[in-house]
Amino acid sequence: MRADRVADAFRRLFGDAPDGVWAAPGRVNLIGEHTDYNDGFALPMALPQSTLLAARRRTDGRLRLHSAQGDGRITELPVASLAPGSVKGWAGYPAGVVWALAEAGHPVAGADLHFDSTVPTGAGLSSSAALECAVAVAYDELYGLRLSGAALARIAQRAENAFVGVPCGIMDQMASVCCTAGSALHLDARSPEHHRHVPFDLRGQGLRLLVIDTRVAHDLGDGAYAALRQGCERAAALLGLPALRDLPPAELPRALHALPAELAPLVRHVVTENARVAEAVSRLREGNAAALGPILTSGHASLRDDYRVSCPETDLAVTAALDAGALGARMTGGGFGGSVIALVRAGREDVVGDRVTAAFAAAGHRAPRILTATPAAGARRLTPPPGSERQP
Repeated sequence: MRADRVADAFRRLFGDAPDGVWAAPGRVNLIGEHTDYNDGFALPMALPQSTLLAARRRTDGRLRLHSAQGDGRITELPVASLAPGSVKGWAGYPAGVVWALAEAGHPVAGADLHFDSTVPTGAGLSSSAALECAVAVAYDELYGLRLSGAALARIAQRAENAFVGVPCGIMDQMASVCCTAGSALHLDARSPEHHRHVPFDLRGQGLRLLVIDTRVAHDLGDGAYAALRQGCERAAALLGLPALRDLPPAELPRALHALPAELAPLVRHVVTENARVAEAVSRLREGNAAALGPILTSGHASLRDDYRVSCPETDLAVTAALDAGALGARMTGGGFGGSVIALVRAGREDVVGDRVTAAFAAAGHRAPRILTATPAAGARRLTPPPGSERQP
């Protein structure tokens, strides 16, 4: 069992057993890209790939961090000295959660934390949110905070926004904390507490969802993501709206005419993407998951042509998947690389995967990594709570 292996590694590193092992998953977003920071809607699902965290509370105010995917060193930090920008690299994400909890007034202190993740980094599958949310759920229990899932997601988002410096919306953290197995999460970013679970029965409808990691790493902290968000906020202000979510589709033509040319495509993407989320939810509630195909493909065209966050590798993966018979395909995640999702009929997985791999080889790209995704559970404790083994 993977949780046992992570606990054993913790003992070797820190000399004693952890208080528990927790997991937080990566995610793919079915539709609703770059809408969350516009107070809009999204439809993510959690992945089986997850970050496991073995953790033990400390009483001396020290935070010690180790990753099985790191350089082997233990990073040791005083909790009282944590400040935005003070921790570089992967350790900034978990340290940022501890800082955000303390900043919010929660009585938290130190811990020993050992991570082991199967979420690919730089693939647009929210490896950073998985790190953050694993810490959030572990600290919630270690320190008896009893916060809601949405509250923990907000803490994790605060860590990424203010401590790490990536101005992401809340979708990734909500998906990692609040998703349930067998369902997608219908998220209203303005009111994440009111999220709903939408059944997504892939296997029962003879479908599979492929995740194609193009192996083009993206870095959302490089300024491009922030520039897009600033453009959307500027457009909303020019239109006199709290956020672009508040622009009705019927008023989109008027708004596009009134906006500067560089902002109009951003607005068109956000408004039409919100409409695609509503359509996708309707199709899933009807039990017609296959109807997501054209919605995915339309979403990719919008990300490519209006939002301009695609790249040659993601465009090629979409084209090759569609040519091989995929029902629909699109880039998923923040963009500038990362992964593509493709909805395919059961039994066509290898055909589509082989076609994409061949197309990458012909173009001189590295071979993509391809996995089959199923809607998984959100963040949770994996080991029994202390004392539970003594219950009758």
